[in-house]
Amino acid sequence: MFFQRRIHSLLVGTAPIFAAASRGRAHGVPMSGSIEQRASFGFIRYASVWEDADVLCEALAPSARGGRLLSIASAGDNALALLTLDPAEVVAADLSAPQLACVELRMAAFRRLEYAGLLAFLGVAEDGRRAETYRGLRGELSDGARAFWDAQPEVVAGGIIHAGRFERYLRTFRTRILPLVHPRRRIERLRERRTPADQAAFYAREWDTWRWRLLFRLFFSRAVMGRMGRDPAFFTHVEGTVGERLLARTRRAFTELPAHSNPYLAYIMTGNYPAEALPRYLRPEWFAAIRERLDRVRLVRGAIETAGQGPFDGYNLSDIFEYMPPAEHERCYTALVDRAAPGARLVYWNMLAPRSRPEALAGRVRPLRDEADALHARDLAWFYGALHVDEVA
Repeated sequence: MFFQRRIHSLLVGTAPIFAAASRGRAHGVPMSGSIEQRASFGFIRYASVWEDADVLCEALAPSARGGRLLSIASAGDNALALLTLDPAEVVAADLSAPQLACVELRMAAFRRLEYAGLLAFLGVAEDGRRAETYRGLRGELSDGARAFWDAQPEVVAGGIIHAGRFERYLRTFRTRILPLVHPRRRIERLRERRTPADQAAFYAREWDTWRWRLLFRLFFSRAVMGRMGRDPAFFTHVEGTVGERLLARTRRAFTELPAHSNPYLAYIMTGNYPAEALPRYLRPEWFAAIRERLDRVRLVRGAIETAGQGPFDGYNLSDIFEYMPPAEHERCYTALVDRAAPGARLVYWNMLAPRSRPEALAGRVRPLRDEADALHARDLAWFYGALHVDEVA
């Protein structure tokens, strides 16, 4: 009876979200125009990056060393991770000034703090002195980034890796949805080190309940995720159900991928990155290299296809193409290829809308399908449906 009352409360509370999201899709979210016209970029949407940097770096490694890389900035995790490849330059571009402010503050922390202090300030470890630490870092920031962070002392105090809209969405899942499904001890046991066979058995025997399936589909539906986590405009070109597809990918991740060392699973289930599951840019073995190479990063506010001067030897494009209609995708992709060096690689993900190399560029770019599929099979950020690695001829 208790669970039924909680479900009723959840459904009642979510009903306005479904209704509003439906209205937004029909009337409030334009179907045409660029993504900057259809979505808001005036706040931190992602305080951490949700693409697997190890997969990204392996895909770009053949063309990255000593080369120039162009990357979506987002919160900065993967732009900084690209420094582990020893490139000559990383140009990190974003439409959002708050996202670029996230990158700037990360870079200041890398530059001025020792490793333990970096983890504490960002929010990985406990720290009651972040405001004081920030006062020592703010001089490293541009005027715009300094004004942004000066106005948000509570965000700094809480640890900036937790400050995004998407991270708050995941916090709601962890604190309000998961307790309706599994007891705390079972949630902790999900991440225990197991053989793949034992992991699959645990999922089938203890995790895959009807409550799990029901509430997962609801919370990670197009309506709820668009309203609370991403943006309704990000789903403009998505067809079919969302929650069911993400549930199937989650089933594969929980049964086939390593759970103990997965930073994305750890954050979703615990709200942080434990020592055994740090994202690439925060691992101790890469701290010195990233710190030494910070001057190779250049931040640009604007569209990725117009950022910086080519040629570029590699591209980290996140999942930007699925926010575009096909004609815009082809235009943007072509503009990037026009500024690519021979042998350059374009790496990008599809989450829900299929996008790949346009057929018009078949003579200039070849998809490395076998390599991309092999990397995608061990991608720890499991919610993406496909990974693409394309090489310029």
